[in-house]
Amino acid sequence: MSTFFHEGSRKLQDRFETRPMADRLVEAIIGDRISPEDQAFIEAQNMFFFATVDQEGRPNCSYKGGGVGLVKVVDDQTLAFPLYDGSGMYLSAGNVLVNPHVSLLFVDFQRQARLRFNGDAFIQDDEPLQGHWPEAQLVLRVKLREMFPNCPRYIHKMALIEESAFVPKAHCETPAPAWKRLEVVADVLPPRDAHLAGHEQDAAAALNRK
Repeated sequence: MSTFFHEGSRKLQDRFETRPMADRLVEAIIGDRISPEDQAFIEAQNMFFFATVDQEGRPNCSYKGGGVGLVKVVDDQTLAFPLYDGSGMYLSAGNVLVNPHVSLLFVDFQRQARLRFNGDAFIQDDEPLQGHWPEAQLVLRVKLREMFPNCPRYIHKMALIEESAFVPKAHCETPAPAWKRLEVVADVLPPRDAHLAGHEQDAAAALNRK
């Protein structure tokens, strides 16, 4: 218990008289292994929220989306997921390089269920899963510290209408986002996107359709 809760948590637990319940929940739901049921839940999701911190402890939270199977359970203590093309700022991946502590939140809005996964993330050279996800720039692996389900009472029930057209797929050309055709970034695009420069009218039309 003492390693899971810090004095801030304990102070509020004592204020609201929840310390015994908090300790009981640690015994009942906190795990350090990914069960087959947990694996099925994780690998059925097509999105999750990813929290990282920089070298000074400042947090950053991002949304990661893809197709079903976006996250792969490698073994009972490790999962992996791809980093696709984004804004080029590499806030999450950059944080991982200086501070490995991360948290993943999986939410199934249709079943109204969620799972927290806390651990240490790393990027390795010669990643064998690099080709598992089409167009993955990098693969992040996370070694589990603890995981646990959360009370689902405040999860809104929502249904998927359609997947994003920008999710990379095998044998299918992925469209470029409209913002990469805007003049404001035309002269700073990376070489792989240089052909997109000078199409601001197309970008404006695409943005107006959204």
